Amino acid sequence: MPEPQTFTLYVVLLLLILFVATAIAKAIRIVPQASAVIVERLGRYSRTLDAGLHLLVPFIDKARAVVDLREQVVSFPPQPVITSDNLVVSIDTVIYFQPTDPKAATYEIANYIQGIEQLTVTTLRNVIGSLDLEQTLTSRDQINGQLRGVLDDATGRWGIRVNRVELKAIDPPASVQDSMEKQMRAERDRRATILNAEGVKQSHILTAEGEKQGQILRAEGTAQSAILEAQGEARAILQVFDAIHKGNPDSKLLAYQYLQMLPQIAQGESNKMWIVPSELTQALKGIGDALGTGGDGSGSSPLDGPAGSVTDGAHSSGGSDLDIKVDEPALEDPGEALRRARAEAAEATAEAERSTRTASGSSRRTDRPTSPPEAAAPEPEATADEPPTSQG
Repeated sequence: MPEPQTFTLYVVLLLLILFVATAIAKAIRIVPQASAVIVERLGRYSRTLDAGLHLLVPFIDKARAVVDLREQVVSFPPQPVITSDNLVVSIDTVIYFQPTDPKAATYEIANYIQGIEQLTVTTLRNVIGSLDLEQTLTSRDQINGQLRGVLDDATGRWGIRVNRVELKAIDPPASVQDSMEKQMRAERDRRATILNAEGVKQSHILTAEGEKQGQILRAEGTAQSAILEAQGEARAILQVFDAIHKGNPDSKLLAYQYLQMLPQIAQGESNKMWIVPSELTQALKGIGDALGTGGDGSGSSPLDGPAGSVTDGAHSSGGSDLDIKVDEPALEDPGEALRRARAEAAEATAEAERSTRTASGSSRRTDRPTSPPEAAAPEPEATADEPPTSQG
């Protein structure tokens, strides 16, 4: 069993070791990054420790508070606020702040977060109290700017910098929300109606403009077409007229073409009356004169001038066609009259061709001259005494 003096010595050594270890632990202080430690010496502010390793005087220096220097975000519960039009709205706010002076944040205010919250509520009520509900809902940026300015000035002496203030939610009463929804729905219906009316108006305007342009273009096309057709007809008439004058047709060609047009005059099932022109006799007579059998020796053709019209107890119309009226007309079949006219025209044409061939053959046979046979032209059937009009 050890002696009492030895035991006491062990106890004293153990206590000394514990004291030294405690003193060393209190003397060494490691501060993390983005933090600051407020050190007091014998109850008074001594210094602020930044990030890193620091040595303190054991049992004399004491760490009062550790301040987080990072930006912090605090969301405050909804606060009832009265607007200028006496409506109670509930507003949620979010504050973004950052301690810039750890000493002021520790000694100037006991709890800077609570101080910021109460200052935000009072400032928010002052700002919202000067605005109505419509302005409150549409002026969030203005409200945020005013809150930030007031809070930054007030928290500057606390060593706090307010970086940003946001209104997270603005909730009006349920009855006001219902009224606002109805108003918004009516406003949107009104805008939709106006937009629909504007669309219909623009559609009608564009349709009318299109129809107008179409009618103008069609009218211009019709006018251009009519002008071009008229110019074409005029050029065709001029060319035909020039060709006729350059060809210098005689009465024989005109009489032959006149006879060729007679069958077309008689065509048609609805024809009830066929008028034989007075020029028919003159045409037949002109053909006979051209063949050299019925001429009067004057050298002039009966087609050079219009033949006179003859009437029997009736007034002449003065035109080229002759409508003869008698007391007892002799009816004749139009088809028979047409066949007879065609036969006479064919016979006259054949006689003219034989005369032409005979004249050309006699000119080639000079050793046996012969006289060309005389061609007798048929006498025309239609005269003024025998009316050519037939009733079908």
